[in-house]
Amino acid sequence: MSVEFAGRKLANPVFTASGTCGYADELADFMDVNALGGFITKSITLKPRRGNPTPRIVETDAGMLNAIGLANVGLERFIAEKLPLIAKMEPAVFVNVAGTTIEEYVAVVERLAGEKALAGFELNISCPNVKKGGISFGIDPAQVEEITRAVKKACRSKVLIVKLTPTVTDISVTARAAIAGGADALSLINTFTAMVIDIETRRPVLANRTGGLSGPAVRPIAVYLVNKVYREVAREAGIPILGLGGIRTASDAIEFLIAGATAVAVGTASFIEPDCATQIVGGLHDYCVRKRIASPAELTGTLAGPA
Repeated sequence: MSVEFAGRKLANPVFTASGTCGYADELADFMDVNALGGFITKSITLKPRRGNPTPRIVETDAGMLNAIGLANVGLERFIAEKLPLIAKMEPAVFVNVAGTTIEEYVAVVERLAGEKALAGFELNISCPNVKKGGISFGIDPAQVEEITRAVKKACRSKVLIVKLTPTVTDISVTARAAIAGGADALSLINTFTAMVIDIETRRPVLANRTGGLSGPAVRPIAVYLVNKVYREVAREAGIPILGLGGIRTASDAIEFLIAGATAVAVGTASFIEPDCATQIVGGLHDYCVRKRIASPAELTGTLAGPA
């Protein structure tokens, strides 16, 4: 079940998605976190953030909207309280890094780059729920390249994954910009900006007005975008893709691998079934046995043409 991801050997290609699994062992009561190939922490910023006002989560028919606003404990508390727990974990752990300026991103990465417990970083330049930073970096190819280059320089030997927003005219353009800036891997997709309205009050349900749509509703779009970036950019560049967006089952995960992902991340589904990610590991194993596939890596980018 092992795969290579940006030079790191992982036990399997299944990750948790940032913002859905806490900072370290919060899901340990519900599943064996060490059964995963990778783990991505909740976003960390230089200073603590309270996030957006409540309500900031609302369910939809096929997923959920969140407007958390990158609420987190901040870098210092993360180092003091969470890193000791991460040091005991077996999966490759990546810290999702956020900020409002390039300097803030760099400062977080510089501080953490020497930590042996960390495999690398996921650069969050695609969050739609903050007024400064986040998606404002991710929609401009020039800024994508600039921030990626600055953070990569601070990473030392750590892996840098750049998380892309789907809210652009052509995601392949921003993917190329991230690779030009030195990205070791790409993570796609982040959420879509969306809204839910209370028809009784005629007001948005979320205090932030809009939120990021995730869950099964976005999966077919995410599969398409992973395949597009794989075909147009990543395959030739030799850059692995972490695919995410509405994955609930092993079949969903396998779709992403066939489309071009090297690994996948499980997010919203963990709120419904906290052990969903480990179930997917088992289902992926069973599929490989049934199809006589030696490794999940053999699935990556094997999409055939229409019948």
